[in-house]
Amino acid sequence: MKRIATAAAGLILLASAATADPVFGTWKTEPGDDGNFAHVTIADCGGQICGTLGKAFDGSGKPIASDKVGKRMIWDMAANGGGKYSGGKIWAPDRDKTYSSKMSLSGDTLKVSGCVGPICRGQTWTRAQ
Repeated sequence: MKRIATAAAGLILLASAATADPVFGTWKTEPGDDGNFAHVTIADCGGQICGTLGKAFDGSGKPIASDKVGKRMIWDMAANGGGKYSGGKIWAPDRDKTYSSKMSLSGDTLKVSGCVGPICRGQTWTRAQ
């Protein structure tokens, strides 16, 4: 009986890993208006894709303290297939604005863009090592 339970648990873990979206992981943003950048961790949040600011850095790459660490930056994003994501929101900490957003994944590059009315902006993030 113990072997069956162990095998079942292993299959569940394999199934979870197999369904993990390739966008999941930690991403390095481009510098914002203030010259600082961040690491954002993207994960599943109840069937939607979300991202949380995990670490903040100054322009030289030195870790800095920030009251923005731990805040959600991306939420309600949906996978559309083919590395495309849409329907979500993204918060830009450097401007303290929230944009309707979409993302496009290609290997270790994630293009993130968003708009508030006619004003749009975007960044290309790289997978953090």
